[in-house]
Amino acid sequence: MRIDNNLHEKSIEILTDLISFKTISGSDNSKLIDYCEKILNDLNIETFKVFDDEKKRVNLFGTLKAKKINGKKPIILSGHTDVVPVSKGWSTDPFKATIIDKKLYGRGSCDMKGFIACTLAYAPILTQSNLDRDFHFCYTFDEETACIGAPLLISELKKRNIKNGICIVGEPTEMKIIDAHKGMNEYTTYFGGLAGHSSKPQEGVNAIEYASRYINKLLEIRGELVKRAPKNCIFDPPHSTLSIGGVSGGIAHNVIADKCKVEWETRPVNLSDGNFVTQEIEKFVSERLLPEMKKVFPNSYIKKEVIGEVVGFEKLDESEACEFVASITGDNSRKVVSFGTEAGLFQEIGMSTVVCGPGSIEQAHKIDEFIELDELKKCLIFLEGVKDKSII
Repeated sequence: MRIDNNLHEKSIEILTDLISFKTISGSDNSKLIDYCEKILNDLNIETFKVFDDEKKRVNLFGTLKAKKINGKKPIILSGHTDVVPVSKGWSTDPFKATIIDKKLYGRGSCDMKGFIACTLAYAPILTQSNLDRDFHFCYTFDEETACIGAPLLISELKKRNIKNGICIVGEPTEMKIIDAHKGMNEYTTYFGGLAGHSSKPQEGVNAIEYASRYINKLLEIRGELVKRAPKNCIFDPPHSTLSIGGVSGGIAHNVIADKCKVEWETRPVNLSDGNFVTQEIEKFVSERLLPEMKKVFPNSYIKKEVIGEVVGFEKLDESEACEFVASITGDNSRKVVSFGTEAGLFQEIGMSTVVCGPGSIEQAHKIDEFIELDELKKCLIFLEGVKDKSII
């Protein structure tokens, strides 16, 4: 199957525009969403938005109704609009698409604005086709920070009774089928103690010292997670993981630190392991750490903030979404991955879900992130196949 060069060029043009929006996780993505919405609305594709509390970050959901319903499940084309921060050392401007040797460089080119660009470029063809199933365009915010945006959208989908369908999450897989990944839980724990002169440590409550003991307990729990590994686990490593991402606190060498925070995450292979981590660390805090702190300073505290708790993407023996994609790509193989996506959230509400999109995860989050132009072409060919299986 071949794709018209004009369509390929259109996807590159749209991707160039998308990269120019600095939609770093946690920042305002409304201008990018307005750009996407205009493309869809100009094609008479109905849309609605779901905002965060500050009305700055927004999800977009568009629906192209079928010309004639034929009992086929709707198709959901889903991608996140946020990108990870940029570090120093780029060879090009990370927010200006640059093509070198058939590779398009720019933050988000691979993860995952390339997929969004392809869906927007292909949308006009879908509107001109005699579709016998609905198509949905789903663009979320802040996937990179524990999938904060998607749950808000999914809550709205449930209210609108949009819970059935084949969901294709276009994360970079080189158009290979991914059918499972671990869960992803992110937390920040805050410690509040009592400041004082370092020469009299017994008169203060050192938040950093208690945070250190908290971290040591997390590392003990990490060891227990290895022992709890399920038999024949499909993941690499074959057990739940736990990682400390950041520690900060204190103001000077000679001052007892009264504030500290610990950023950490766990990636459970099942719900049981996630609950185990929570129960063990909360028991340690309530029975050991906090009583000791309050004995010296009653207003001491330890507060755990949930940044996000994302369910895993469960491997199923039979998956309509995987079979549908395989019927188009001709590749029946399936893989599991260590990185997280929004797939489990869609799966949880009853949608048959698969992860499949252009680009290689090896380029994601890196300096000089890129997507090969041929990957965009492969994605467009794939969407052509989706369309062919969705016409009267």
